[in-house]
Amino acid sequence: MALSDHLRELRARIIRSTLVVLLAFVIALYFYQDLYQLILDPYEQAKTQLPEGTQSEAVLNGVAAGLTFQLKLCGLAALIGSSPYWLYQIWAFIVPGLNPNERKWTRIFAAIAGPLFFAGVAIGYYVLPKALTVLIGFTPDDVTNLVEFTQFFSFISRMLLIFGIAFEIPLFVIMLNLAGVVSGKALGRYRPWIIIGTFVFAAVGTPSTDPFSMLFLAVPMLILFFAAEIIARMVDRARGKGEHSTDQWDDDEVSTL
Repeated sequence: MALSDHLRELRARIIRSTLVVLLAFVIALYFYQDLYQLILDPYEQAKTQLPEGTQSEAVLNGVAAGLTFQLKLCGLAALIGSSPYWLYQIWAFIVPGLNPNERKWTRIFAAIAGPLFFAGVAIGYYVLPKALTVLIGFTPDDVTNLVEFTQFFSFISRMLLIFGIAFEIPLFVIMLNLAGVVSGKALGRYRPWIIIGTFVFAAVGTPSTDPFSMLFLAVPMLILFFAAEIIARMVDRARGKGEHSTDQWDDDEVSTL
C-alpha cells in the first residue's frame, strides 16, 4: 500500500481502539466500588504484615482528589480490560507486511497476546502486598506513614502496566523473527546480554526497591524469552535458515571457499 493508505489504516485502528477503551471505561465506572476494593486489598494486606510499631493510613488530599482518583482507576481498568483488542489491532497493522505463510500466525498471536498481558498484570498484583510491606516498613517507629492515595495509585498503575508490557516483549521478539528482522541464532548469540538486560529492566521497571518484585518480573520474562528463542529457531529452520544455511556465518567472517 501507499504511505497515505498505511496512515489511513493506522488512524482507523487507533480510532477503533480508542472507542473500545472508552466503552470499557464506561463499564468500569459502573463497577467502581469493586475496582476500588480490588486496589485497596493489597494495601490492607500490607498493613497486616508491617513490623510492630509501624503505622500507616491512606488519605486523599484535595477537594477533587476523590473524583480524580475514580477517573484514573476506571481508566486503568479500561486499558487493561480492553488490552486483547488493542493488542490485536497492533498486530493486525503489522500483518500486511508479512507473507501469506506468516499471516497464519495472526490468530495464534491474537489469542496469546491478551492472556500474556493479563498474566503479567496478575503477577504484578500478587507482588504488590510484598512490595508495599517492604517500602512502608522503612517508616520509623511512632511515626504514621500517610499514604496519599493518588500517589499510591500511580505506584500501582506503573507496577501493573510494567508487568503486563514486560510479558508482551517475548511475543514481539517472535513477531520480529517472523518479519525477518531477528534470527533465532542471533538470539542465542546474545543470550547472556539478554539475561543481564532482563534483570536490569526488572530492577529499573519495578517501582519498589525489594528484590522479590524484580525476581517475580525477571524470571517469567526469561522463561518467555527462552521459549521465544526456541520458536524463532523452529521458524528459521522452516524457512531454510537453519544450521545448514549461510546465515550461520557472521557478515565479517572469512569464507572457507
